[in-house]
Amino acid sequence: MLINLDFCSLELFNNYVICIVNEGVTICKKNSDKQTEFILNHFQNKPFVYITNRINSYSVNPLIYKNISKIKNLLGFAVVSQNETTLNNVEIEKLFFNGKPFKPFTDLEQAINWANCLTL
Repeated sequence: MLINLDFCSLELFNNYVICIVNEGVTICKKNSDKQTEFILNHFQNKPFVYITNRINSYSVNPLIYKNISKIKNLLGFAVVSQNETTLNNVEIEKLFFNGKPFKPFTDLEQAINWANCLTL
């Protein structure tokens, strides 16, 4: 299922979601809450992995990760990018994500395989 929001698109599968954020957006609490509402409605209490495919340039307020990491059925968070700076920023973002796997990837297929392993 594909959902287009004003700042991103969410592609929802059985055990993971792939998010593509629009160019130039700042992901803040308001945007994060809007995404979370759609995601939780789809997955209900079923375990899932969140994959962000960072093909566009945008910024993230890392404080949102504290709330996101509290989602009980979220098993992990993957960031896909081929941009070295983005992948370096993941190391900082990871510090705000408590107690669950937060992993960078350079290939979307690798992130999907990881998600499938986590949700077995």
